[in-house]
Amino acid sequence: MRVNNVKKIWAEGGAVVNGWLGIPSSVSAEVMTHAGFDSVTVDLQHGLVDYQASVSMLQAISTLDVTPMVRVPWNDPIPIMKALDAGAYGIVCPMINNREETEKFVGACRYFPQGYRSYGPARAAMYAGGDYASEANDNLITMAMIETLESLGNLDEIMSTKGLDAIYVGPADLSISLGHPPSADPTIPEVVEAMDTILAAAKRNGVVAGSHCASGDMAKRLFKKGFQFCTIANDSRLLAQKAAEEISAARG
Repeated sequence: MRVNNVKKIWAEGGAVVNGWLGIPSSVSAEVMTHAGFDSVTVDLQHGLVDYQASVSMLQAISTLDVTPMVRVPWNDPIPIMKALDAGAYGIVCPMINNREETEKFVGACRYFPQGYRSYGPARAAMYAGGDYASEANDNLITMAMIETLESLGNLDEIMSTKGLDAIYVGPADLSISLGHPPSADPTIPEVVEAMDTILAAAKRNGVVAGSHCASGDMAKRLFKKGFQFCTIANDSRLLAQKAAEEISAARG
């Protein structure tokens, strides 16, 4: 099976810089893939991407040895299994609140006996190789999003769930859950402390901690704290920021 480079980087103690795709375009997916990210995630939750567009985007990511991942719209076996069958090497699942929901998520990503995923890797077998069926359970990434008040009260039961590889902080929803305005780079002490608490729980339970980040600077700060997976904004945000920067330079 084709190596999952994200897992390889983690096993070596490294940190992953992840790209994020919300524009439904195989061309922009290819551009982001060639930018130098370790992995690139297609966003089916808040991005403008439908399933058919996501398949073309996963094909574009395959032009380089960059790990393809998908954030599914919800903890539902159907989009999870379809994303995996399309060739996703990791699934980011939003709004995980407790062990029961974590088990449902992880089970959808694993073949029997570790889970209940149905067999039919339409594109995945072409991308990953002929031994996909026997190797997928050990090589695909399950990443549960921690972003609610309920999940903060259940960190150990979530992160000790067998088969969970990593957690992913959604800073904006986490901020809202704690009664504050949404922020991609929180500075309110309560939210910052909550992120530190999540990181400590991840370390305690032997899972990787990841987070969405507003910028490369934020990612660098989180890497120093011990996070090992950070996303830098998303494709549309990076496009808008660079355009605004160049327009400002042109107008002096």
